[in-house]
Amino acid sequence: MTDPGRRHGRVLIADDEKSVREMLRKVLEYENYEPVEAADGPEALEALAGGGFDAMLLDIRMPGMDGMEVLKKVVEEHPEVQVIMISGHGTISTAVEATKLGAFDFFEKPLDRDRILLTLRNAVSAGKLVAEKASLEKELGKSFELVGESEAIRHLKKDIEKLAPTRASILLLGENGVGKGVVARSIHRRSDRAGERFVEVSCAAIPDDLIESELMGHEKGAFTGASLRKPGKFELADGGTIFMDEIGDMSPRVQAKVLRVLEEQEFERVGGTDTLRVDVRVVAATNKIIPDLIARGEFREDLYFRLNTVTINLPPLRERKDDIPLLAEHFSRIYCDMYGLKLKRVEPEVLKTLRGYSWPGNVRELRNIMERMVITSPGDSIGPSDLPALRENVGAARSDFLGAPTYDEFRKVSEKAFLEKHLDANRYNISRTAEQLGMQRSSLYKKMSNLGINPPEKD
Repeated sequence: MTDPGRRHGRVLIADDEKSVREMLRKVLEYENYEPVEAADGPEALEALAGGGFDAMLLDIRMPGMDGMEVLKKVVEEHPEVQVIMISGHGTISTAVEATKLGAFDFFEKPLDRDRILLTLRNAVSAGKLVAEKASLEKELGKSFELVGESEAIRHLKKDIEKLAPTRASILLLGENGVGKGVVARSIHRRSDRAGERFVEVSCAAIPDDLIESELMGHEKGAFTGASLRKPGKFELADGGTIFMDEIGDMSPRVQAKVLRVLEEQEFERVGGTDTLRVDVRVVAATNKIIPDLIARGEFREDLYFRLNTVTINLPPLRERKDDIPLLAEHFSRIYCDMYGLKLKRVEPEVLKTLRGYSWPGNVRELRNIMERMVITSPGDSIGPSDLPALRENVGAARSDFLGAPTYDEFRKVSEKAFLEKHLDANRYNISRTAEQLGMQRSSLYKKMSNLGINPPEKD
């Protein structure tokens, strides 16, 4: 047993057998962990909701809500908690399924004490790394300020200063990667709600059958798997700001619910009858042309008018290239701090190349490239040899297809440009892109592989 004054980690033991829980608790206490017991799935999830856990020992066979259901919830809602599955009736297929769902490891009963402790030590370390990374990313997100001195950015900053203190709903328009989330946070920070929550939800990232529950919340038992009451994004944002990104991807049914919240500031949770009232400021964003969606019957005109109290158009990076040196230095400083490196100067030749690029991915693409160069450049500066291959060849080909030397080359270049355009517009969501283009997902994957199209790195 090591230093009695220092705990190795907080571990949740979820098992319906009291004898197993007590045995594991005694072992963990002796090894200087902080164990917490739960007799079933709902009790385990309730404990996890309180936070502070590093790992979890989870039995598969439990009455009511089994371990696999709990695992799915934990992976979705508490990704920092590493789950070790245990079962008295384990099979290879069950172990494989649990691992695919996100389990850290899988053990059969009777449990081997030394193996459990070794795996638990690794799981706790992994959980702390995940939590640390999430914390770093959260802090990093705060550093992504609206950087630039171009005329377009100066005008944008004036709009934010003027509109932030009001209660008006704001609609942000612009291409993917221009910084709509940064602008939304800037509006919140400069409003009288700055001390309250800023809640972000991507309407494109949530399946249509779940987005109502995500926005409005749900009651226990509202649908299969709803083992506990869950507050929705509007409820969490009460008193603060909710940023609804990609609002053009909401179904008409959900649009009607959102319209009611905007007009009346009230709603019911899915499966509930109690009417909840909230005070929420809405900032919405989209890269789509909403009037076109209205004309096709895909977006409610009344919701558009309600969101469109004030519209802010965000310029693409290619229209404010004078800001690229400032952005490059800004991201270099952020990532050097993040990775504990000495500040790296961006050499003039690099800045010249960056200014000459068309930036189809906008500021997000520049940010990802700067992170890569900060990590991979060996010296105290970032030089031309540190530049990754940019996608300029594709951008140039889009405006000069006829310069291709052969028909096969023309077809390949034009097909690649066409697919990249639609993939960019859909944030590389393969299912949605394939559906829009009338293709099978497998065919689109094959085309991407053959043409050398790779999804950009995530933010």
